[in-house]
Amino acid sequence: MDLDAIRRGAETPIPATHQTLDAAASDLAAAFTADPLFDWFMRTDAKRTAARGRFFRVILREAAFSDGVIERPEAGGAAAVWIPSEGLGPQPLHREIRALPMLLNAAGVGRFARLLQLREAMDKHHPIDRPHDYLWFLGVHPDAQGAGVGSRLLASKTARMDAGGRAGFLETATPRNLSFYNAHGFKTIAEYRPAPGAPLVWGMWRDAHQS
Repeated sequence: MDLDAIRRGAETPIPATHQTLDAAASDLAAAFTADPLFDWFMRTDAKRTAARGRFFRVILREAAFSDGVIERPEAGGAAAVWIPSEGLGPQPLHREIRALPMLLNAAGVGRFARLLQLREAMDKHHPIDRPHDYLWFLGVHPDAQGAGVGSRLLASKTARMDAGGRAGFLETATPRNLSFYNAHGFKTIAEYRPAPGAPLVWGMWRDAHQS
């Protein structure tokens, strides 16, 4: 992994293509290995790692690629998935049906209810009444973490959002991410647990900054 190339590429990310979607999914799957929400709803058996990889491959191919944009350094190593709020809301039935086997595989029968609770809570706390770009996922492969890759990737997008007068929204369940996103202009507007015993989730909003 060429860390210098990844860092430079994060400053001017490019959209993922059909040919690079699996690589982007692999980077995200590795980045979210220890994520509190994934740890809460993902299956706990030996198939967990493979299920997480499949989760991101399906999400990126079936939803993110058509509804938004997946940005990544040309050299890979990280990815950010952005969805315009205009593309959010109820999904077509055929897409829901195609996603169901993957979701069952990800959570397992025993934890599938947790995934449904998470989805319901996120929908409830998402401010869809205001146009914005939704940061669905931002992840850096563990081998490239700690070098400012995620910060560069996010700063590139927020600069373009400011230029276009576009607000932003995201969720995180990782406490250390709060200061990271604060530094990029995101402020906490919601705190909730999807269910008793679930991790605390923070919803964060960013207004477009005027130059």
